Amino acid sequence: MSERPSVRPALVTAAALGAGALLALGAPLAASAHVGVESTSTAAGAYTVLGFGIPHGCGESPTTKLTFTIPEGIDRVTPTVNPGWTIEKVIETLPEPKTDSHGANVVERVSQVVYTAVTPLPSDLRDVIELSLQLPADAEGETLEFPVLQECAEGSTDWSAPVVEGEEEPEHPAPSITVTAAEPDGHHGGVVSASEHGDADASAASSDAAAASADDEVARALGITGIVVGVAGLGLGLAVALGARRSRKSE
Repeated sequence: MSERPSVRPALVTAAALGAGALLALGAPLAASAHVGVESTSTAAGAYTVLGFGIPHGCGESPTTKLTFTIPEGIDRVTPTVNPGWTIEKVIETLPEPKTDSHGANVVERVSQVVYTAVTPLPSDLRDVIELSLQLPADAEGETLEFPVLQECAEGSTDWSAPVVEGEEEPEHPAPSITVTAAEPDGHHGGVVSASEHGDADASAASSDAAAASADDEVARALGITGIVVGVAGLGLGLAVALGARRSRKSE
């Protein structure tokens, strides 16, 4: 009977430390599980820079190629140069010519952008791929999906499954953004000057840097939370153990 008070505190301490360890180790993995996308603007007709966070997608096999499929309604895409990748645009002819927001005649569009790794991206590292484009002026309220085929030295992962509201998230969801109302400052599908477009691209750099590290910041925050929980559990276990020891002495 005299051993029971010392056994229970040990179990409490072990359980608390185990929970803290799971939170600390599991949170970073969950935060970087999917190919995510952040945008500098979601307004209809606006120019935006999409930053795609690329985590591991094929177990421990390094990533060799990324193919981004551009949704219909977006014709021009300007990929951001990344020294770790070569870039190729896949062009398709439109069924019918159309006039863009600048009044120019458009007969073809960028249907895909392909990034091929100069050196395969290791599974324990991540990268951010940026694409600059103009959102459709008539797409307010629509969800635009940007499927990504992630090819690796061994295997591949097709991030293309649609996310349906009210249903469980698929295993490999397509990165997507929801287009919001046009902004009242002229960036809503009307003619946007070259200088305005340039300013938008230039100001996007700092925003993209913050978006690129968002997953890592969340992972660190959750990891710290797990450590705090573990330390709190340890303190609780020690307090119970000391209380039990004092109780035995008083007996």
